[in-house]
Amino acid sequence: MNRIDRRFAELKKRNEKALVGFVASGDPTPSASLELVTAMCNAGLDILELGVPFSDPTADGPVIQRAASRALKQGATLAGAIEMTGKLRRKTDIPIILFSYYNPIFSYGAESFYRDARAAGADGVLVVDLPPEESRELTGCWGDAGDFALIRLVAPTTPRDRMKKIAENGSGFLYLVSKTGVTGSSGLDVRSVRDHVTVLRGFTNLPICVGFGINNPADAGLLAPYVDGVVIGSAFERAIEESTDNPGLVNRLAEQVRQYKAALLPTAPQA
Repeated sequence: MNRIDRRFAELKKRNEKALVGFVASGDPTPSASLELVTAMCNAGLDILELGVPFSDPTADGPVIQRAASRALKQGATLAGAIEMTGKLRRKTDIPIILFSYYNPIFSYGAESFYRDARAAGADGVLVVDLPPEESRELTGCWGDAGDFALIRLVAPTTPRDRMKKIAENGSGFLYLVSKTGVTGSSGLDVRSVRDHVTVLRGFTNLPICVGFGINNPADAGLLAPYVDGVVIGSAFERAIEESTDNPGLVNRLAEQVRQYKAALLPTAPQA
């Protein structure tokens, strides 16, 4: 059993939901990024999505686009994200997923990416723009050990037959996009998310985590009864953007993590 499976099994025993946190590696600087992410892991993140900054995103909203731009100006690369994963692995045992577009991985080389990411301690990858029909190019060299997950995305517009196909080829967990649009946008529709989760559960036993449009702990708490975890990204990156030069930024992010995690506990009051 890999770290992702173990984490969800542990959370299920405690009737807790996973807090999955996204942060762009290298934002605002490589050293500051490592310090911030370490503090977030220590404050209660259950799973880390370590973003690989990319210059031409398609799903990221303005906040994460600006985070990627800041990191790229500091020299952020896929190799740097893998190196950061290795440094984090010496500090924490939580699951680490590399979050990327396919272009950086293609340029790096699929086999080299798998070898280096695993060696650094990564537990899987989420590739925003790699459809199932094309993913064999990436996963063909992975073998059958099952210790490296390819996290699949399901959109609110995904038809049922395609949901089934995606679910059958997923591992780790399934990432259900809560709404059409980009990350960080407003207008969370809890009923719609609940209905999509119900349909998706008919096709899989994998945990289902929901992201996009979860902008505060109250939103997370509203979704908690229906999902296995929530993904928070823009809220964390917004804090980094607003407080880049503030020495209290580390504590601010750690406190944000604690607030989101508290909203996902079984005793948390539901709004």
